[in-house]
Amino acid sequence: MYSIIDIETTGHSSKITEISIFVFDGKKVVDEFTTLVNPECIIPPFITNLTGITNAMVGNAPKFYEIAKKIQEITADTIFVAHNVNFDFNIIQKEFKDIGFDFKRKKLCTIRLSQKLIPGLKSYSLGALCNSQNIVIKDRHRAKGDAEATTILFEKLVKIDTNQTVINSFLNPRSRQATLPPLLPKKIVDNLSEKTGVYYFKNEKNEIIYVGKANNIKQRVISHFYDKAKKEVSMCLETSNVTFVETGSELVALLLESSEIKKLYPKFNRAQRRTQESIGLFSYEDRNGIIHLAYNRLKLIQNPLQKFHNVTECRMFLEKLCKTFELCPKYCHLQTNVTTCFHYQIKQCKGICKDEEPAENYNKRVLKAIESIKFKAANFIIKESGRAKDENAYILILNGVYMGFGYANKSLKLKSADDYFEIITSRKDNNDVNRILKQYVNKNENKIVPLNYTEPVFNLSIE
Repeated sequence: MYSIIDIETTGHSSKITEISIFVFDGKKVVDEFTTLVNPECIIPPFITNLTGITNAMVGNAPKFYEIAKKIQEITADTIFVAHNVNFDFNIIQKEFKDIGFDFKRKKLCTIRLSQKLIPGLKSYSLGALCNSQNIVIKDRHRAKGDAEATTILFEKLVKIDTNQTVINSFLNPRSRQATLPPLLPKKIVDNLSEKTGVYYFKNEKNEIIYVGKANNIKQRVISHFYDKAKKEVSMCLETSNVTFVETGSELVALLLESSEIKKLYPKFNRAQRRTQESIGLFSYEDRNGIIHLAYNRLKLIQNPLQKFHNVTECRMFLEKLCKTFELCPKYCHLQTNVTTCFHYQIKQCKGICKDEEPAENYNKRVLKAIESIKFKAANFIIKESGRAKDENAYILILNGVYMGFGYANKSLKLKSADDYFEIITSRKDNNDVNRILKQYVNKNENKIVPLNYTEPVFNLSIE
């Protein structure tokens, strides 16, 4: 027995406004349940324009908890079928969870079944499929109209799959087909690399919606499909293709991932997609011989010690330096218009702001703080494993600035910075890249190869 279901929702808040269920025994419809649902929130105008369901229409409709028992009973011992099944199932499951109940059913997706049983179509949307199969949708974007059309489509799919071979393979929980996003062909996942690199999730318009890095690309990509977090589910529902680039090295994968996120600005990447750093940290010595740490807009600073996306990020970083090296917030410009810093009162400042500590002693700690945010060597390369056995990857840093990475055959003799310039692809330097490289350098000092380089760096790719 199958429960063929369609729902309409409020959109972003994903509350149900209408539900329709057709119980199908493989040959005919044996039961049906359709109702409007009061979502207990406002329906946005654009949703009303799409579905025709207004706030007035659902005002006196039953709330979900009032129809939950009916849904539970009518779908009991059936297989949950829908067009893009994860969308409908996850929303219904969440509605049940909100009232304290579990909702579990085996699932079938008519998109994925159609891709297998009716191959070669340009689109597998419900409208396109119904057009190709001469199915009339009587009331598009209403639950009953779409559920009825899906039922007719499913009946055709059942007839094509005479021995139920395909349907049974999709119901097998061990089958990868059961967990793949509805728009993503299985062969794409099967052909993914199992090596280290960067992967790209793309939607039906071939737009990159997510960039990630992995030590095992295929394994990491598949893990997204099992993740039930709202962001992951939404992302997977849009994914119709996955491409990848092998990097050989995890460090290169991290650097490439960061670069691609900032260049492509993918919809589902949040952590690193900020592109413009606008604040710089710098130091100067005042007339009393005290070294200050301060910050300002990047365009006003010649050689920033560190760059930040905003003042808040910079101040948080400064606060950590203050605490770690026992610096004075007054001379780090965290507390202004004060004679004595507050930290002195709670004995976290040694008294430079009270003239109780010599500037020489205080400055030693400031210089240590500055050294802690610089690379130990200004000019060096990092040698990593390449994409093949006879290849190395190289990351180039000159005058403390990340220049990019590249690959070369192990037999190639590289000695000078100019040699490395020949093989690297220029990449943008930024705070995220600096964080990645400094964490790596601190743990892998043995992989750092110093370079003799005295020329100024003019890297037009620096953000």
